[in-house]
Amino acid sequence: MQLRILITLLAGLCLTGTVLAQPANAPSTAEIEAMHSALPDTPGTGKFPAIKEVDPGLPGQVIFRPANLKALGTTKLGVYAFGNGACTDDAAHNRLHLLEVASHGYLVIAPGSLYTGPGAIKRPPNLPPAGPNVVLTTYQQLGQAITWALAENQREGSPYRGLIDPAAVAVSGYSCGGLQALFNAGDPRVHTIVMMNSGLFPDGPTTMAGMTGDKSLLKTLHTPILYVLGGDTDIAYKAGMDDFAKIDHVPAVAANINKGHGGTYWEPNGGAAAQLVVKWLDWQLRGDREAGRAFLGNDCGLCRDPAWKLQTKGLH
Repeated sequence: MQLRILITLLAGLCLTGTVLAQPANAPSTAEIEAMHSALPDTPGTGKFPAIKEVDPGLPGQVIFRPANLKALGTTKLGVYAFGNGACTDDAAHNRLHLLEVASHGYLVIAPGSLYTGPGAIKRPPNLPPAGPNVVLTTYQQLGQAITWALAENQREGSPYRGLIDPAAVAVSGYSCGGLQALFNAGDPRVHTIVMMNSGLFPDGPTTMAGMTGDKSLLKTLHTPILYVLGGDTDIAYKAGMDDFAKIDHVPAVAANINKGHGGTYWEPNGGAAAQLVVKWLDWQLRGDREAGRAFLGNDCGLCRDPAWKLQTKGLH
């Protein structure tokens, strides 16, 4: 709960441009950051226990991947480029979620460095804190991550040579990071988008972290899109649901779980939202119809799960 307060404050600042009132009994930011850093990494629940690492060939970004690439066998890696909550430069900001996705055979890349958790480095003191008018990471970094991954798939001597499926590329992001993902919606290499507790403001342009976009961004969509929202207490709820209502040319899903803007990121292995994202990726990027049953039909998996409220359009 205490970690969720911090995430809500940071991401809410980026979504609204205003500082949310901190509960009187909330721990200090320093205390919450200390608790955040103290949490161990989790390898995920998938077949391929995951690790995080920095690759010198991709400066300014962090990789989350199966630890043993040889164990993949015939499984090809999908690519999941992820924008951090608050567009922060702490790529470990959502590490439990990212490690969970990676454990199911995905190469996950997030911009920034490792400033929290195991293996963290000290953040340079001259860098400003995350905020709506501060540019710490950019949407272009998500596209650059995809470019790097696809090049590594072909580069002689690369540990990823021949292991990546270039037709299995997704962009995603939490809160402000969701806007970074949406700015990459028109990239022809992208095959699906996952918006985590995010959306465009219903009235007027959305401006944050060096980006300004309006609902015309939705017209650049050429792939199915999933919105994962935290119910009506999520500060992104109205924005995300308004996006969903306006999308009329590609399949779209809005899945709500009553967790607020903090979502399930700091629950074990990223919680229920991470499991949902894995099912969506397996269906959309790998054609796994069993995973698709979570979303399809009146008797779908999410339809029978009281924790979730599901709305869909255009699915088949």
